[in-house]
Amino acid sequence: MHIHILGICGTFMGSLAVLAKQLGYRVSGSDANVYPPMSTQLREQGIDLMEGFLPEHLYPEPDLVVIGNALSRGNPAVEHVLNEGLNYTSGPQWLAQYVLHDKWVLGVAGTHGKTSTSAMLTWILEYAGMRPGYLIGGVTNNLPSSADLGDSAFFVVEADEYDSAFFDKRSKFVHYAPRTAILNNLEFDHADIFENLEAIEKQFHHLVRTVPGNGLLIVPHGEATIEMVLRMGCWTTRQQFGVEIPEEVCRKLASNGGVFWSASIRNEQGSEFELTKYGQGSTGEVISRTVINWDMTGIHNVKNGMAAIAAAHNVGVDVTTAAEALNQYKGVKRRLELRGTVEGIKVYDDFAHHPTAIASTLQGMAAKLRAEDGDTRLIAVIEPRSNTMKLGIHQQQLVDSCADADMVVWQKPEKTGLDFNALIAESKVPGYVFSEVDEIVVFLEENCRSGDHIVVMSNGSFDGIHEKLLVALDHGPITSSRF
Repeated sequence: MHIHILGICGTFMGSLAVLAKQLGYRVSGSDANVYPPMSTQLREQGIDLMEGFLPEHLYPEPDLVVIGNALSRGNPAVEHVLNEGLNYTSGPQWLAQYVLHDKWVLGVAGTHGKTSTSAMLTWILEYAGMRPGYLIGGVTNNLPSSADLGDSAFFVVEADEYDSAFFDKRSKFVHYAPRTAILNNLEFDHADIFENLEAIEKQFHHLVRTVPGNGLLIVPHGEATIEMVLRMGCWTTRQQFGVEIPEEVCRKLASNGGVFWSASIRNEQGSEFELTKYGQGSTGEVISRTVINWDMTGIHNVKNGMAAIAAAHNVGVDVTTAAEALNQYKGVKRRLELRGTVEGIKVYDDFAHHPTAIASTLQGMAAKLRAEDGDTRLIAVIEPRSNTMKLGIHQQQLVDSCADADMVVWQKPEKTGLDFNALIAESKVPGYVFSEVDEIVVFLEENCRSGDHIVVMSNGSFDGIHEKLLVALDHGPITSSRF
């Protein structure tokens, strides 16, 4: 069988290509820009890659065309598929039909933390010897690739709420039918396809409708939007998790057959916490207490880890083994990834697509720096690249999101609804705005000093700013600054 993938260099579609190749299919693909690292990974798999979306790429005629959600009507390849009556499907539908149909699917959904939680869960199952299949929207440091068929009944999938294709506007996760589902959180995002928060809640409820009654929903305690989704109807057992919840509340929530997971943070940065499982008997007794001591920081990662342990426990992994796995978890690339150190200045890359993600990352990093050395400075460099942020919908949230930094530098997009004058004027820390990446690099080169930690935040390439900055900083010792 020959499968041709349109939009193959995207993280999701490229991962599908890897899975299709492992299934024994002949795989080819087209994309507007064929570039590393995905192009390298795909070529190493023996997958034919073609630049652009030309109709001739579809000769000889493939058995099936998988169309990515970045493509729409008017695209030459899409028009050719429709005009010639070629057999086509969406990426999520292909995954459901060819990979997930006979699996115990563990789906990880939420506005934030999907990739990290999916990676944690997959690593726990792998560490426990369960050899799961997986599709993760990022490259992890514990696993060899972003996708693998595995060798068991279990498959972990990052369950994205973005739409499936130009001909299927349902969220991707509606196709996956998870038996174990994590709903990490829910905020307004993807303003290019969702009119309001209620529209996203409706899609999340569509996901809830697909989880079987003998499955499991793992949800955060006290998350109003998730509670709204569940009030629309829920037919599945739920387990809740929360951080620093009073013991009497935990016991009450776990009474009468329920389960509640509670974390007690042992240090400010969240790199050590005690996880307690409540739920034995009618009074919510303590079932287990386990300490996790890991390399991650931030309360958001504590919550991600709790959800991953609960999901793994649902398919048979004991809590102690899951904790041991997280103690050896090394994170995901582009999630506060250290890209280099020059003259005592550390440059990090972080995949930030929403103000809450920015705030969570900076909070965790600031706490870590305070614990290690109170004299260091945390500098946030932010490209508000997502459609939602560029529209200006999160204006005030963006102001508040940088409160834990010592300074913030913004790149202003060409077309934006954000008021950058207000961002700077209302900023709780010194703020600066530039239109070009090279201007940011020069500014930081002139003003940074040894000991600074620069966190570059974007959900895109940010015009290669990380390497440009490391090269610029390498020109000599930087001992003072003007701010």
